[in-house]
Amino acid sequence: MSSDSYPHATRILILNTVAFILSFAAWMINGVLVTFLVSNGLFNWSPLEIGFLLGIPVLFGSVTRLPIGILTDKLGGKNVMTAILILSAVPLFFLSMANSYIVFFLLSFGFGLAGSSFAAGVAYTSLWFPKEKQGTALGIFGSGTLGASLTTLFSPTALKYLTNDGTNLEGWRTLPQLYAGMLILMAVIYWIGTKNKLPTQSKTFVERLAPLKEIRVWRFGLYYFFTFGSFVALAQWLIPYYVNVYSLSIVMAGFMATAFSFPAGIIRSLGGWLSDKSSARTVLLWVFGTAIIGLIFLFPPRMELLAPGEGVISKNSGVVKEITANEIVVGDSRYVIQQQEQERHDTKIYFGIHRDKEDFLLLPNANFWHEPQVKVGDSVLVGQLIAKGSTHIYFQANIWIFTGIVFIIGLLMGIGSAAVYKHIADYYPTNIGAVGGIVGVLGGLGGFAGPIIFGYLLKTTGVWTTCWIFLSVVALVCIILQRFAIKAIIQQDSEKKQKTTGALV
Repeated sequence: MSSDSYPHATRILILNTVAFILSFAAWMINGVLVTFLVSNGLFNWSPLEIGFLLGIPVLFGSVTRLPIGILTDKLGGKNVMTAILILSAVPLFFLSMANSYIVFFLLSFGFGLAGSSFAAGVAYTSLWFPKEKQGTALGIFGSGTLGASLTTLFSPTALKYLTNDGTNLEGWRTLPQLYAGMLILMAVIYWIGTKNKLPTQSKTFVERLAPLKEIRVWRFGLYYFFTFGSFVALAQWLIPYYVNVYSLSIVMAGFMATAFSFPAGIIRSLGGWLSDKSSARTVLLWVFGTAIIGLIFLFPPRMELLAPGEGVISKNSGVVKEITANEIVVGDSRYVIQQQEQERHDTKIYFGIHRDKEDFLLLPNANFWHEPQVKVGDSVLVGQLIAKGSTHIYFQANIWIFTGIVFIIGLLMGIGSAAVYKHIADYYPTNIGAVGGIVGVLGGLGGFAGPIIFGYLLKTTGVWTTCWIFLSVVALVCIILQRFAIKAIIQQDSEKKQKTTGALV
């Protein structure tokens, strides 16, 4: 079978991808909108309430992926995708009228359905391409996740324009209306431009769910939890991260978050192609391993640390005769002390002091000095501390180095997401809707749970970089499970070979 057998295949793929881009952009709107509303004092929501508003659309869009995948196999992608676009647009429109947390919360549930468009698109797209090209096709479709970057890139600027640069804050209400109109327009184009198609093999509901009993499906779900769920979580989390850690404006934070989400969406098609040419298992192994290395570099937080240093102890008793910037004279003994100097990055770093200028720092910057603990005329005993040592350590966590590493991690997540669905196409070619749906549910739950877990870790430790530690642990677990799976496959192949050899003998 060849994709040339289906003259509509390319058009279907393009329309599926565009529909997914717009749906994903709408799905991620709360990351920018809620941050804007709270930072401008329009709503006084707690961090926990904000976390739920960021996660609720992701949760609903994730848990509906399984039924949507099954419905797509039963009713066809044209019908299901069009319905998703329309049904998501309605609560988005009414979001513009929300004046309370509970209304915002419930409407966020509603437009969260947009996230389930992924399950419909995967099941529908895979029908139009042969197995050897499904990885590439699904990778191209999966690049629709760049919709997140469209929201983080353009929505902050749109809000600035719609609110007349903050002079008319109620102008924010136009943004969800624009998103709703965008989805309705896409629904019309999609309905006109696509052709319905159903799987050749008809299965009962129970038969479609049968693969869910296999541990492999849940392992794929964990892989997708990291590659896709973490991507969704970070696409929203990076905005408050940049605002709080690097003191950027919400517009600039949106641009920086786009540097993470945009390439992750674009490169997903490459991940599908690599999985076709090599193997999804090999691609995922490289993704997890390289991601862990990058995440480790993000562990050290941007910080200032003032710690006790090596002091000066009197070796002889006597009276303090003189104290200068460089020494303390006790009797006939002279003790060298170190004066506090200006920091190498041309800023005076004390807690609470604003930095007007910072040089580019790759490594931590340390400054050491002594503070005399005696004055002229004091009697000093042997072993007495006459000058206290102080060490100030400053780690800049340079924003450009940070962004570069995050950029690479985003690329890896995009490649890995495509590889996971290539796995599904290889193992479950006749049940992609159901299996892809449950894997999508588990992956999407990462997008829901991620901001909540990140927020809890931040509240508990007070350190923003704990999110990277959590993600590295998840990636490590993925590698361990993958190695066990590979070992089991090798053992099964060996046993089969032994049985075959024995039978021949």
